[in-house]
Amino acid sequence: MEIDATFWATVALVLFLGVVVYLKVPGMLGKNLDERAEKIRTELDEARKLREEAQTILAEYQRKRKEAESEAEEIIAAAHHEAEVLSAQAREKTKEFVERRTAMAENKIAQAEAQALSDVKSAAVEIAVSAAETIVAGKVTGAAADKIIKSSIAEVKSQLN
Repeated sequence: MEIDATFWATVALVLFLGVVVYLKVPGMLGKNLDERAEKIRTELDEARKLREEAQTILAEYQRKRKEAESEAEEIIAAAHHEAEVLSAQAREKTKEFVERRTAMAENKIAQAEAQALSDVKSAAVEIAVSAAETIVAGKVTGAAADKIIKSSIAEVKSQLN
Protein backbone atom coordinates (compact mmCIF):
# COMPACT_ATOMS: atom_id res chain seq x y z
CA MET A 1 0.00 0.00 0.00
CA GLU A 2 1.45 3.01 -1.12
CA ILE A 3 0.47 6.24 0.45
CA ASP A 4 0.26 9.03 -1.96
CA ALA A 5 0.66 12.78 -1.53
CA THR A 6 -3.05 13.43 -1.36
CA PHE A 7 -3.29 11.31 1.73
CA TRP A 8 -0.45 13.22 3.40
CA ALA A 9 -1.96 16.52 2.40
CA THR A 10 -5.25 15.43 3.96
CA VAL A 11 -3.48 14.29 7.14
CA ALA A 12 -1.59 17.60 7.30
CA LEU A 13 -4.83 19.48 6.83
CA VAL A 14 -6.58 17.54 9.57
CA LEU A 15 -3.62 18.08 11.90
CA PHE A 16 -3.57 21.77 11.06
CA LEU A 17 -7.30 22.06 11.71
CA GLY A 18 -6.86 20.13 14.97
CA VAL A 19 -4.11 22.49 16.11
CA VAL A 20 -6.24 25.48 15.09
CA VAL A 21 -9.19 24.12 17.04
CA TYR A 22 -6.98 23.16 19.97
CA LEU A 23 -5.51 26.67 20.13
CA LYS A 24 -9.06 28.07 19.88
CA VAL A 25 -8.25 30.14 16.83
CA PRO A 26 -11.89 30.17 15.58
CA GLY A 27 -13.00 31.54 18.97
CA MET A 28 -10.29 34.19 18.86
CA LEU A 29 -11.27 35.10 15.31
CA GLY A 30 -14.94 35.25 16.30
CA LYS A 31 -14.04 37.27 19.38
CA ASN A 32 -11.94 39.67 17.30
CA LEU A 33 -14.72 39.97 14.72
CA ASP A 34 -17.29 40.54 17.48
CA GLU A 35 -15.06 43.17 19.11
CA ARG A 36 -14.57 44.85 15.77
CA ALA A 37 -18.32 44.75 15.03
CA GLU A 38 -19.02 46.20 18.49
CA LYS A 39 -16.43 48.92 17.93
CA ILE A 40 -17.99 49.77 14.54
CA ARG A 41 -21.47 49.76 16.12
CA THR A 42 -20.20 52.09 18.90
CA GLU A 43 -18.61 54.39 16.35
CA LEU A 44 -21.83 54.44 14.31
CA ASP A 45 -23.84 55.26 17.44
CA GLU A 46 -21.40 58.03 18.33
CA ALA A 47 -21.50 59.36 14.77
CA ARG A 48 -25.33 59.30 14.89
CA LYS A 49 -25.28 61.21 18.20
CA LEU A 50 -22.78 63.73 16.82
CA ARG A 51 -24.92 64.19 13.71
CA GLU A 52 -28.02 64.78 15.86
CA GLU A 53 -26.10 67.27 18.01
CA ALA A 54 -24.83 69.00 14.89
CA GLN A 55 -28.37 69.23 13.51
CA THR A 56 -29.60 70.61 16.85
CA ILE A 57 -26.80 73.18 16.91
CA LEU A 58 -27.48 74.08 13.28
CA ALA A 59 -31.19 74.56 14.03
CA GLU A 60 -30.28 76.70 17.06
CA TYR A 61 -27.94 78.90 15.02
CA GLN A 62 -30.50 79.25 12.24
CA ARG A 63 -33.11 80.30 14.81
CA LYS A 64 -30.67 82.77 16.37
CA ARG A 65 -29.81 84.13 12.91
CA LYS A 66 -33.49 84.63 12.13
CA GLU A 67 -34.00 86.33 15.49
CA ALA A 68 -30.99 88.57 14.86
CA GLU A 69 -32.27 89.45 11.38
CA SER A 70 -35.71 90.20 12.81
CA GLU A 71 -34.20 92.33 15.56
CA ALA A 72 -32.04 94.17 13.03
CA GLU A 73 -35.11 94.88 10.90
CA GLU A 74 -36.94 96.19 13.99
CA ILE A 75 -33.98 98.41 14.86
CA ILE A 76 -33.84 99.75 11.31
CA ALA A 77 -37.59 100.41 11.30
CA ALA A 78 -37.34 102.17 14.68
CA ALA A 79 -34.41 104.24 13.43
CA HIS A 80 -36.35 105.26 10.30
CA HIS A 81 -39.35 106.20 12.43
CA GLU A 82 -37.18 108.18 14.84
CA ALA A 83 -35.46 109.94 11.94
CA GLU A 84 -38.84 110.89 10.48
CA VAL A 85 -40.01 112.20 13.87
CA LEU A 86 -36.80 114.17 14.37
CA SER A 87 -37.03 115.55 10.84
CA ALA A 88 -40.64 116.65 11.42
CA GLN A 89 -39.67 118.25 14.73
CA ALA A 90 -36.75 120.04 13.09
CA ARG A 91 -39.04 121.35 10.32
CA GLU A 92 -41.58 122.52 12.91
CA LYS A 93 -38.90 124.24 15.01
CA THR A 94 -37.45 125.88 11.91
CA LYS A 95 -40.91 127.09 10.89
CA GLU A 96 -41.54 128.47 14.40
CA PHE A 97 -38.13 130.15 14.39
CA VAL A 98 -38.80 131.78 11.01
CA GLU A 99 -42.23 132.91 12.20
CA ARG A 100 -40.73 134.42 15.39
CA ARG A 101 -38.00 136.16 13.43
CA THR A 102 -40.55 137.46 10.91
CA ALA A 103 -42.76 138.74 13.72
CA MET A 104 -39.75 140.39 15.39
CA ALA A 105 -38.73 142.02 12.10
CA GLU A 106 -42.29 143.23 11.47
CA ASN A 107 -42.43 144.56 15.04
CA LYS A 108 -39.13 146.42 14.55
CA ILE A 109 -40.41 147.85 11.25
CA ALA A 110 -43.62 148.98 12.96
CA GLN A 111 -41.59 150.56 15.76
CA ALA A 112 -39.34 152.29 13.24
CA GLU A 113 -42.39 153.58 11.35
CA ALA A 114 -43.94 154.83 14.60
CA GLN A 115 -40.67 156.47 15.58
CA ALA A 116 -40.33 158.12 12.16
CA LEU A 117 -43.93 159.33 12.31
CA SER A 118 -43.33 160.64 15.82
CA ASP A 119 -40.15 162.40 14.66
CA VAL A 120 -42.01 163.97 11.72
CA LYS A 121 -44.85 165.13 13.97
CA SER A 122 -42.35 166.50 16.47
CA ALA A 123 -40.53 168.38 13.69
CA ALA A 124 -43.87 169.69 12.39
CA VAL A 125 -44.80 170.91 15.86
CA GLU A 126 -41.43 172.61 16.27
CA ILE A 127 -41.79 174.32 12.89
CA ALA A 128 -45.33 175.39 13.71
CA VAL A 129 -44.23 176.74 17.09
CA SER A 130 -41.33 178.53 15.46
CA ALA A 131 -43.64 180.02 12.85
CA ALA A 132 -46.07 181.08 15.54
CA GLU A 133 -43.25 182.70 17.50
CA THR A 134 -42.15 184.58 14.42
CA ILE A 135 -45.67 185.80 13.77
CA VAL A 136 -46.28 186.79 17.32
CA ALA A 137 -42.83 188.28 17.87
CA GLY A 138 -42.84 190.34 14.74
CA LYS A 139 -46.47 191.21 14.94
CA VAL A 140 -46.53 190.79 11.28
CA THR A 141 -49.86 191.25 9.68
CA GLY A 142 -51.37 190.90 6.27
CA ALA A 143 -49.49 189.53 3.32
CA ALA A 144 -46.25 188.92 5.22
CA ALA A 145 -48.05 186.78 7.80
CA ASP A 146 -49.76 184.78 5.03
CA LYS A 147 -46.38 184.27 3.35
CA ILE A 148 -44.78 182.96 6.59
CA ILE A 149 -47.75 180.65 7.32
CA LYS A 150 -47.74 179.25 3.77
CA SER A 151 -43.98 178.61 3.85
CA SER A 152 -44.30 176.94 7.27
CA ILE A 153 -47.13 174.72 5.99
CA ALA A 154 -45.05 173.80 2.92
CA GLU A 155 -42.10 172.99 5.16
CA VAL A 156 -44.29 170.78 7.40
CA LYS A 157 -45.68 168.98 4.30
CA SER A 158 -42.17 168.41 2.96
CA GLN A 159 -41.16 166.96 6.34
CA LEU A 160 -44.18 164.60 6.33
CA ASN A 161 -43.36 163.29 2.84
